[in-house]
Amino acid sequence: MIRVAVVGLGYWGPNLARNFNASSRTVLQAICDLNESRMATLAASYPKAKICRDFKEVLSDPEVDAVAIATPVRTHCELAEAALSAGKHVLVEKPMTHSVETAEELVALAKEKGLVCMVDHVFIYSPAIRKMKEILDSGQLGKVFFIDSVRINLGLFQHDVNVVWDLAPHDISIVYYLVGRLPRSVAAFGSVHAGEGIEDVAYVNLDFGDGLIANFHVNWLSPVKVRHILVGASRKSMMYNDLDASEPLKIYDRGVVVNGDAETRRGVLIDYRSGDVLSPHLERQEPLRVMVDHFAECIERSAKPLTSAEEGLHVVRILEAAQHSIKAQGGRITL
Repeated sequence: MIRVAVVGLGYWGPNLARNFNASSRTVLQAICDLNESRMATLAASYPKAKICRDFKEVLSDPEVDAVAIATPVRTHCELAEAALSAGKHVLVEKPMTHSVETAEELVALAKEKGLVCMVDHVFIYSPAIRKMKEILDSGQLGKVFFIDSVRINLGLFQHDVNVVWDLAPHDISIVYYLVGRLPRSVAAFGSVHAGEGIEDVAYVNLDFGDGLIANFHVNWLSPVKVRHILVGASRKSMMYNDLDASEPLKIYDRGVVVNGDAETRRGVLIDYRSGDVLSPHLERQEPLRVMVDHFAECIERSAKPLTSAEEGLHVVRILEAAQHSIKAQGGRITL
């Protein structure tokens, strides 16, 4: 049983606490937050967990094997480095850190200490996303042409990061998982509407080369909630809709056929193909529970996590490039 302390009990921390407490592989050893009312509320639900008002109490506790950090983004690196230096394994909320430099420091320290450092890119543990990866790797879609992602809603405004750093890590981590490589360049546009100089609407474009592009729309101002990813390819396409509980993933046998021979080109260049729409069976699993169990397993086996610190660094690299591009009015940033 891996004994875990959850640090930060705001929006996401209670979800982590619930799953670490319920997992058969972990024990919720301690909870820690500066806000005493939050602590009191959660302590009532988990009476066996230690109450720590000072993070140093967590670091010095020999009964804590690992620390899950769900605090504001700019505190991630400092807290994670302190935990690793104290010999604790670490799970960090997305995005891993607020800059490429700090992300690189975290990767290096975890490697030096021989400890597990994992990023909470929870969608990678979703049955639907795992199925998308399986379908892509099987080759049944053909050559992938584009990926379009939309994550918009009338959301919770953040005060320390913009909408790209808040929402895009989810979909960037998904696309990186599906494609398996970094893009060659990034371009982004964003607008500020609610003051404080923080973008609340943004569009990000990734160019992977070989004809593959990915586009992301993230938005805190939308009156409707949309969370979908469309993957378009040469033979088939697939759509992931996170809000469709019954059929979140659909595969479309629809598309275009480009006529390649010279004689045909004198006539019609494009034919349209319309076939079946299939919705594959998916296991009923809570992604966060799967992630918590995977974290424990990686600690037990000294294994590299699926969403390792290195993968977190790749996502931060894309986010930082997008931020630079926004400030340069959409200038393309080469990675």
